[in-house]
Amino acid sequence: MRPEAVAAMTAELTAVGNPSSLHSSGRRARRVVEESRESIAAVLGVSAGDIVFTSGGTEADNLAVKGLYRARRAADPRRTRVLASAVEHHAVLDPVEHLGAVEDAEVQWLEVDHLGRLRVDLLEKQLVSDPGSIALVTVMWANNEVGTTQSMAEIAALCAEHGVPLHSDAVQALGQLDVDASTVDSLAVSGHKVGGPHGVGALVLRRGLALEPLLHGGGQERDVRSGTLDAPAIAGFAAAVLASDADRAKRTARVRLLRDDLVARVTTTIDGVTRNGDPVDNLPGIAHLSFDGCAGDALLLLLDAAGIECSRGSACSAGVPRPSHVLLAMGMDPVVAMSSLRFSLGHTSQESDVDRLLEALPGVVARARRAGPAR
Repeated sequence: MRPEAVAAMTAELTAVGNPSSLHSSGRRARRVVEESRESIAAVLGVSAGDIVFTSGGTEADNLAVKGLYRARRAADPRRTRVLASAVEHHAVLDPVEHLGAVEDAEVQWLEVDHLGRLRVDLLEKQLVSDPGSIALVTVMWANNEVGTTQSMAEIAALCAEHGVPLHSDAVQALGQLDVDASTVDSLAVSGHKVGGPHGVGALVLRRGLALEPLLHGGGQERDVRSGTLDAPAIAGFAAAVLASDADRAKRTARVRLLRDDLVARVTTTIDGVTRNGDPVDNLPGIAHLSFDGCAGDALLLLLDAAGIECSRGSACSAGVPRPSHVLLAMGMDPVVAMSSLRFSLGHTSQESDVDRLLEALPGVVARARRAGPAR
């Protein structure tokens, strides 16, 4: 966590007050929540009333995907189609699959190219064919595994032209890119990705867009997301968003240089290493690499034993012995996909971290290759 977020959250943890209560302590807590809402909204380029606080990105994505589908279909039974990019995080992937399996949605997965970029031409064909049957389109702003970013302005313009709401999972993008939430109809963000606390996030929901709630109760958050608001977490979230926005240009430039140095040194030092994802339009802190003849899990565990932490894909699906759906959607061979690792750098990363990786990685790769690739 960023120190600004720790300070803001710690201060609130010692205070009393339910933000929904009318007494003095409640009004004080409500002021903290509303000031936080205004700060986050200003960074995202929307009105404070568009911010709906949630427990994180997963809840925000579920609320948008399920809530928009149900509300749109209730208003017009013809709206049964859900269009989603094939490289979505499981927080979108699984709710979409749920709608198809349980609520008779017609799910259409939108193809990406070998870099992980959405085939916008194919999206346009789907929109033109029968826009009145589409409940929603969902395309993530930036991919959490390979780091590829999407042409959101172009995608948003197409959806708006055909009157179809667009949701975007921007959990990875917030704090790393210039995220203008006003260009889409709904957008999910999360606190821990910007140096805030875990367990808090937000759905940016355009006013006037009907959505069926997942939770019913006290009617908080525009009656879209009932539940007592976590004022300390929200304060920490807002502080992290403000801090990450203030230093974004300088910080991301520095992290991008570190990441590029990591990729260059690994690919020149070790044979049979391939970089994945878009080399130009990408998140600054992600290096996704494939290692010929290795099992990704073996690499991960050997590096972990050396004190270096990385991942084989999304942390939410870690430990699942199957190829990444993202890499398969990009056309990668399953065996190669199983040989891939994601190295993530952030605001605390230093050149010494890259040096330490390069000290350990050649020996780790040689050992993993002796064991053989994943089957």
